[in-house]
Amino acid sequence: MRRRQALFAGLAMAGCASPEPELYRLVAVPGVPRARAPGLIELRRVGVPAYLDRSQIIRALAESQLQALGARWAEPFGDMVTRVLAEDLMQRLAGSTVLTETGSLRGEAGLIIETEIQRFEAGPGPRVVLLAQFALRPPGGATRAARVQRAEVPLAGEGMPNLVAAMSAALGQLADTMAGLATAR
Repeated sequence: MRRRQALFAGLAMAGCASPEPELYRLVAVPGVPRARAPGLIELRRVGVPAYLDRSQIIRALAESQLQALGARWAEPFGDMVTRVLAEDLMQRLAGSTVLTETGSLRGEAGLIIETEIQRFEAGPGPRVVLLAQFALRPPGGATRAARVQRAEVPLAGEGMPNLVAAMSAALGQLADTMAGLATAR
């Protein structure tokens, strides 16, 4: 009798287990390599609004209505955006190393990049919208360049992989603009 109870309890618990959520991450996208950037660049932690800094992937249903989707980010959103933006910048700034403020590597940077994201989600409609402002400055110096950038990337189709790919492309566009300003003299 006890064996049956244990078997039924085990089956009941197994039936209640929810499936593992789908996990996604942003990835660096190719861009045009540029020369003449400082050898060492510090990317400060990218600021993200609290509504985005969560494990669930968010989609805008309307300008003021959001929906948390069933899929999740594989790492904290703010950390992931900072890491991928640093990778995008390293790919675009030939010969430069981009260190992140939260990383374990340190050095005397020739340029500091500070970024604040206001909006970064899919929708409404079949697109991803990224709205960010950023500033470039030498250490201890005045801001050399500051910009507000809005990127809109159409979704290539339905499904989470297309949404995440469009978000990666939008972040790559932000890196393109930053790289252009970092190499301008």
